[in-house]
Amino acid sequence: MENIRNFCIIAHIDHGKSTLADRLLEQTQSITTRQLQAQTLDDMDLERERGITIKSHAIQMNYTQEGKNYILNLIDTPGHVDFSYEVSRSIAACEGALLIVDAAQGIQAQTISNLYLALEHDLEIIPVINKIDLPSAMPEETKDQIIDLIGCKREEIIAASGKTGIGVDNILKAIVDRVPAPKGDPNAPLQALIFDSVFDSYRGIHAYYKVLNGEIKKGDKVKFFNTGKEYDADEVGVLKLNLEARKVVKTGDVGYIVSGIKSAKEVKVGDTLTTVKNPCEVAIQGFENVKPMVFAGIYPVDTDEYEELREAMEKLQLNDASLTFEPESSAALGFGFRCGFLGMLHMEIIQERLEREFNMTVITTVPNVSYKAYLTKTPDEVILINNPSDLPDASSLDRVEEPYIKAQIITKSEFVGAVMNLCIEKRGELKNQVYLTTDRVELSFQIPLAEIVFDFYDRLKTISKGYASFDYNPIGYQESKLVKMDLLLNGDQVDALSALIHKDKAFDLGKKICLKLKELLPRQQFDIAVQAAIGAKIISRETVKALRKDVTAKCYGGDITRKRKLLEKQKKGKKRMRQIGNVEVPQNAFLAVLKLDD
Repeated sequence: MENIRNFCIIAHIDHGKSTLADRLLEQTQSITTRQLQAQTLDDMDLERERGITIKSHAIQMNYTQEGKNYILNLIDTPGHVDFSYEVSRSIAACEGALLIVDAAQGIQAQTISNLYLALEHDLEIIPVINKIDLPSAMPEETKDQIIDLIGCKREEIIAASGKTGIGVDNILKAIVDRVPAPKGDPNAPLQALIFDSVFDSYRGIHAYYKVLNGEIKKGDKVKFFNTGKEYDADEVGVLKLNLEARKVVKTGDVGYIVSGIKSAKEVKVGDTLTTVKNPCEVAIQGFENVKPMVFAGIYPVDTDEYEELREAMEKLQLNDASLTFEPESSAALGFGFRCGFLGMLHMEIIQERLEREFNMTVITTVPNVSYKAYLTKTPDEVILINNPSDLPDASSLDRVEEPYIKAQIITKSEFVGAVMNLCIEKRGELKNQVYLTTDRVELSFQIPLAEIVFDFYDRLKTISKGYASFDYNPIGYQESKLVKMDLLLNGDQVDALSALIHKDKAFDLGKKICLKLKELLPRQQFDIAVQAAIGAKIISRETVKALRKDVTAKCYGGDITRKRKLLEKQKKGKKRMRQIGNVEVPQNAFLAVLKLDD
């Protein structure tokens, strides 16, 4: 056990985590030159296309130093704020972390956020400055920033380059010397923390775990602590580039188990694994449940595919424990699911994975956050509202509270004015402003979560020319003047396009949505009235004009009464059609509401 080291790599987006992981695998000869490719651990097509890590990836490496053989378990983590739950799970299975900072960009918001996550779990932090081979690198300034942030000594910071391989030896040496070996009792009853799971259509579910106490052997009868279900360990082993079977996985090691589990509900990330013969007495504590930030409805385009969508969502949830969902129905879209996501990128990725991995074409409704409503009759009772259509009638409503977040934005000083304007426009309140260096500022704001759900991140990147970095954490609920805005097509409410918005912004937003829908709705043989309404009050209206068929074209010359007769007949037909005609809302109209500023 003294020779095992468990560590993860944490950093902001695009600071070179996956590239550095490639060099570590290459240096320890864990993979052959033939298997090596850029971002070796990112095995999803989506990850390669976008150049981001979405899933944490665990892999075991063997390393020899001064004649001693060491086992290094590496977990590569995502950097984007939407996947911070993946990072927190990886950190729970480690004793040390490589904190990577880009020498050209310096410390950014997500670096600080992930560092605090690691410090909460008492991890040993090894600071690494990456990309020192770049012409724009500022290694000395970056070192000063790291010393200010974590208070380490200057000589403890390792300079490296994931691209050229400079400094990789020093990183491996530091991991062996500085990261503590896992603590645990090999003779105690088995106690293992499940930190991830994946679905295999042939062998069922693979659960990944870290053994804290005891050991797990092939053929043991094991039990999941929270669900109480029992299984046979058909195969146990360690995580190399491919799974490698072993007879036993001992204390402190990271491994996998295959036990023929078919149902996704039976494996819960954060659960404790133990044996039936000699069970441990308590479950492992300190593992947080995920808190979704953004809610949206996902519906199958074809209502017959509802059950297939449910299966696809369950399999996705195994692979991505931060996805939550429950069934719901909509008058416009039929049966579907109300899903909770950690952010807009997370929602986009889930939608794309459903289409690629499960061939499901889905419609996503307008995203929103969860609100708290209080009624006048029972002011102490809280109603949690995840869907705008659940909001009680205004006459019985006492007040509505919306979630607020503390946003940390790190940007260059020249963009401070533009960033402040954006945050104030989004109902933000400046709480603090700190100059980290002469040209880098950290701004702290309190902003309603609903305001950052749509286009905040994109606009922040645009106004700061890509320099600003952004991180947030929830701080509770505050009372707000919110109204429910409905959209009506020919007087019929489209519940999938309803939204809860701030009263002061309702008129502008209503006008924008009506104009957008006017462009996108296909024209019919009759006029379509597109209206935005708050309660019974119409606040905006646009009309999609009818397609006019020239019924008098066949009358060449002749009496005017013949033409009038045909036009009257057409007029009656149009009137009847308006009464029975349905307006189909195309898929892009639901998504257009998100991109009103384009």
